Amino acid sequence: MDQRRLVEQAARGDHDAFALLVRDAVARLDTAARLILRDPELARDAVQEALIRAWRDLRSLRDPERFDAWIHRLTVNACLDLARRRRRRPIEVEITTLFSPSIPDLATAVADRALVDSVLRRLDERGRAIIVLHYFLGMPLTEVAATLGVPVGTVKSRLHRALGEMRTTATADGMAAASVPEGNLA
Repeated sequence: MDQRRLVEQAARGDHDAFALLVRDAVARLDTAARLILRDPELARDAVQEALIRAWRDLRSLRDPERFDAWIHRLTVNACLDLARRRRRRPIEVEITTLFSPSIPDLATAVADRALVDSVLRRLDERGRAIIVLHYFLGMPLTEVAATLGVPVGTVKSRLHRALGEMRTTATADGMAAASVPEGNLA
């Protein structure tokens, strides 16, 4: 069954149609929420809040073809709401990949993953949300803008700023790691 029909049926109150709509999206939403919030429990709460909002407000969705972008937007907004309310110490989360590419050099891949995780951890939630949506979920910038409800220019400037911060942090972390003598590695 096509997505448009499922959205229309779910908007009329069909629980099974809604379950089919979100079944495939839940894993992507959870991954995005974990990367934005850096806390698996808060991520689950954000996804749950987004799904509740989606069920409640599905009738207001004007274009059923945009359901995926809409549910991503609800999830990102739920993440940002939770992050605003939380404002306590950050909690670490392990980054899990959506795909398992073959890795010829496991040690380099682990080091790269640790560096990316370290750099992402230092970004604010808005910058992290754009990075996650664009690079981890593969959304084009126009869709990221629609998801976040901001102009494309704002997304581009925030992405540019976040990438600059990531580059600066990665360079500083890389230099710090290079300056440690090999005999002192734990």
